[in-house]
Amino acid sequence: MTDITPVAVLEDSRYAHEWSVEADHLSAAAYADGVVLVTLANPERRNAMSHPMTAAWARLMAALRSDRAVRAVVVTGAGHAFCSGGDTGWIGSEPDASVADQRDRMLEFYRAWLSIRDLEVPTVAALNGPAVGAGAALALACDLRYAAASARFSVPFARLGMHPGMATTWLLPEVVGIAAARELLVTGRTVDAEEMLQLGLVSSVSGDDGFLEGVLRLAHSVAGAAPVALRLTKAALAGGAHADYATALQWEALAQPVTLATEDLQEGLAAAREKRPPRFTGR
Repeated sequence: MTDITPVAVLEDSRYAHEWSVEADHLSAAAYADGVVLVTLANPERRNAMSHPMTAAWARLMAALRSDRAVRAVVVTGAGHAFCSGGDTGWIGSEPDASVADQRDRMLEFYRAWLSIRDLEVPTVAALNGPAVGAGAALALACDLRYAAASARFSVPFARLGMHPGMATTWLLPEVVGIAAARELLVTGRTVDAEEMLQLGLVSSVSGDDGFLEGVLRLAHSVAGAAPVALRLTKAALAGGAHADYATALQWEALAQPVTLATEDLQEGLAAAREKRPPRFTGR
């Protein structure tokens, strides 16, 4: 895979690309304000998660995690699908392997794709088409999800003869609740975009035309918030938020003073007084 260089924040154009990567059916492009668009780019296979794509994804997530200039990450699919899940040819390629060997192989796969949850910045799934199985889990692993009208969602693991994987039995109940998750996993049925919205799987549904541009506008807006405050807010909500009220108060009594000591707080207050957009630097 092409080496991934750090994102440099440009001053001249919010939408200018500073770097891009294209290899192993995965592409990434960074915008000037720290938004990174990651595209699963194997449309002929409906963006199935092949072994090379999985390795490339893990390397890309590691690069993004270490780059402080990144402020938001958007994930989408090329063509008419978001992601059809794990490459079935790879999943069923070792029928004679022991349970222990299969476990090791699948844990490596899960951890590679779920490494998006290790990013400290907000992550957004732009569901441009069907998200199936592990592809649905990838969408659930993102902080925010938005759907085009043609998007579909299904977790048909049992219909393929396998138990759910990639933390779906935790991620799906976290998003839609246990009753809805149980029904979706047991039936394996396909949910259209409008029902996805009703279930809370996505925050909004919009037409296919201009869909990605709309999600990117939202991501650029998110990237304009104070980076330290955003990272701490994401940490506060990780894993279903705090265990109880007292724990939340203790966290906020530590995290909010951290932001009160930043230069960004003074910039935010000044921008509010002067009725102008703030220019946050993450300091």
